[in-house]
Amino acid sequence: MAVQKMGDLPVLMFKNRTRPVDGATFQTELTELRASINAEKSMTEAVEWYTNANAALLHHLTKEIKDTDSSTLWRYLVGFKNLLRSIECKGIASVLGINYFARGYLQAKAYERYVAHMTLGRDLLDNTLNLVPSLIPLHKDIKEDSPEYQDLEKKNQQIVDNKHQEGSVAEAIEYFDQTATFLDKLRAVQKQLREYIREGATESLKDARQSEAICAGILVLVCVVSPIIIALVRNAVNTIQVYARNLSEKARELEHEKELSDSLLYQMLPPSVAKQLKQTQQVPAEFFASVTVYFSDIVGFTAIAAVSTPYQVISFLNSVYKLFDERIECYDVYKIETIGDSYMVASGIPVRNGNKHASEIASMALELLEATSMCRLPHRPDQTLCMRSGIHTGPCVAGIVGSKMPRYCLFGDTINTASRMESTGEPMKIQISEDVKREIDKTGLFITTPRGVVDVKGKGEMTTHWLEGRRPGSRTPLSLAPTHPQTRSSPRYKHDKIFHY
Repeated sequence: MAVQKMGDLPVLMFKNRTRPVDGATFQTELTELRASINAEKSMTEAVEWYTNANAALLHHLTKEIKDTDSSTLWRYLVGFKNLLRSIECKGIASVLGINYFARGYLQAKAYERYVAHMTLGRDLLDNTLNLVPSLIPLHKDIKEDSPEYQDLEKKNQQIVDNKHQEGSVAEAIEYFDQTATFLDKLRAVQKQLREYIREGATESLKDARQSEAICAGILVLVCVVSPIIIALVRNAVNTIQVYARNLSEKARELEHEKELSDSLLYQMLPPSVAKQLKQTQQVPAEFFASVTVYFSDIVGFTAIAAVSTPYQVISFLNSVYKLFDERIECYDVYKIETIGDSYMVASGIPVRNGNKHASEIASMALELLEATSMCRLPHRPDQTLCMRSGIHTGPCVAGIVGSKMPRYCLFGDTINTASRMESTGEPMKIQISEDVKREIDKTGLFITTPRGVVDVKGKGEMTTHWLEGRRPGSRTPLSLAPTHPQTRSSPRYKHDKIFHY
């Protein structure tokens, strides 16, 4: 009856069909199915045909909704389509539920289909209520005024648990009756939504007629005053063209200056913090429960500086830090600062990266140590560069300090301890704390050896370890590179003034 009311059927695309099905073919297949359903077709085949037919009609409805112009009816139409799909999914799930109560269990494939269709049906129903909030009271009445609904929900949960039990035809019939009652109530909600669509369409047609009359009046008015308008527009166009050329030039200059200022700001501060600072003019301090901080220092830098000219020192440091900056771009780390021959990097800030910060810093430290072994002083090529490194993991506070020249600073005992790991280390070795070892041991990617107990200033005796390298067969450091690295360079300033309480 529903198909006959539709009149000429659209061309439909059935699942697992290479060619679309026209209206005549659809009617023929439906007639043949009804004639052979008791003699030749199994229940599964019959239900599958109806499921595919419903899916094809719903797909056609979705396409028709997409082709409509934007209006208030769009929400009602999408809600109506989602409600139809929800009823369809719940109907398919009810068939599988009947199967469960009749047999006492569901096979894996049937159980998977039940959970998928039941979940999809609920999501589509919720989406309909979000699109058409006026239907919420009707749906609420279904749940609150129907004691069978609570019993049905318990049975649905029983099917989700899928515990084996004795099959019962009586329970299957009772579940079918309750599901059919619930679906009938949803169809009542669908009927109400159909009324909303009809009212909305009537209102839209009325508005369209009014708009048509207004447009006709405006058109007549324009035709009357058009000669005057043309003369005024001609003069205005010349003026606007001159103004537009000047404005375009100023806009290009402004965009260029903005790019320069943004580039400078992103070099001084992390991009995420810089964007927040531009939007709100202030960035509150933030607590990070776990970050990993890396310090390195060039061994014998004072002696090197003593026998080198200032220009040679600057050239040497630039070459070293340029090499380091290129290497750390491959890791999810942020360079805090460089102070003379000291190099400070942190991971886990300002963008949290879960438990990856320790492994990111460890991989980076090993690569920087390898890069250091290949460095030579430009003015003293026979002298090998040695570096001392230290790593520590712990909590810290980070925030913007200053307003004229803001700096992204770290505060806390973690920074002091990381600095002590570097200062108490040995040349061409990476000293790590017990906290760092505990974190990187979870990955199973790194080789460490115990150093023993070290007397650390301000901390007392601490057990430390040497980070020796990566285990054979583990991925290269580049495989740990993030999709969007947060590495940026930051200005230089004295850390012994801002990194201690």
